[in-house]
Amino acid sequence: MKGKFITVEGTDGSGKTTFINFASEYLKSKGYKVITTREPGGTEFSEKVRELLFDTSNNIDAKTESLLFCASRRDHIMKKIIPYVKEGYIVICDRFVDSSIAYQSYGRSLKKQDIIDINSYATDGLTPDLTLYFSVDVSVGLARTKGRGENNRMDLEGLTFYKNVKKGYDDLSKEYSERIKVIDANKPYKDVEKEGLNILEGFLSNGF
Repeated sequence: MKGKFITVEGTDGSGKTTFINFASEYLKSKGYKVITTREPGGTEFSEKVRELLFDTSNNIDAKTESLLFCASRRDHIMKKIIPYVKEGYIVICDRFVDSSIAYQSYGRSLKKQDIIDINSYATDGLTPDLTLYFSVDVSVGLARTKGRGENNRMDLEGLTFYKNVKKGYDDLSKEYSERIKVIDANKPYKDVEKEGLNILEGFLSNGF
């Protein structure tokens, strides 16, 4: 089987990370070769960049942030995503370029086309085969993340920031509806899990 590159997107508290862990084990039980990864991160270099990006003591501007995400992403693609896809793996990645557009453009107010352009350069135009977007109301998501542990730099943003980020995801899901499949993550997790799995299995069986 040819490898597949699948991304999972959504704001915090959407349940996407829990679903990634579940889907990975489920697909492995069905005989698929699966590897999960995340952004920023996924390689030794990219995990170090992640530490810089999320350290609350680092006061970096929006453009610096966006460029660090791209540097991390490039290393991740070259050392992990592409090699595993070539080996026939299903690579499931927690966040990818869609998150940069949502967070850096809609959230940080950088020009959308600039974010698209620098990411196109960093990725050589690599696009996921499928994206699952776990759409959750911002208030619901933030309520779920309370008491989750220490906050990183991104967690310190206000409600308006996260509402803008969600609008970014919503716009992207309409613009790229063939690739991005929306899941109502406001529902109980078991319902969300079932819907996500149905989409995933349908994709792997038919490729849409």
